[in-house]
Amino acid sequence: MSDISMPERFVVSAQTQPRLPKHIKLRHDEGRGRWLILAPERVFNPDETAVAVLKLCDGNTSVSKISERLAKLYQAPEGEILSDIIALLQELSDKGVVTR
Repeated sequence: MSDISMPERFVVSAQTQPRLPKHIKLRHDEGRGRWLILAPERVFNPDETAVAVLKLCDGNTSVSKISERLAKLYQAPEGEILSDIIALLQELSDKGVVTR
């Protein structure tokens, strides 16, 4: 049995103020015409929705405020947007791409 403990999982909620860690970069690749998430030894290809969310992850804006903005922008029900954003950010958090 190992004495190594696993770090506690960061759980995303409506009150979370997500941000990208300093070692993660969201960059637009002009040559390919797409956005990339650059992480040490990894590259992620986010879709347009993920990019819209990640651009608002500044560490000061809550997930609920992000969903409010995007619901207005896309003229979509805020409840659906909120649950989709939480699921997206939780997945990215589990991969180490987003933190609080």
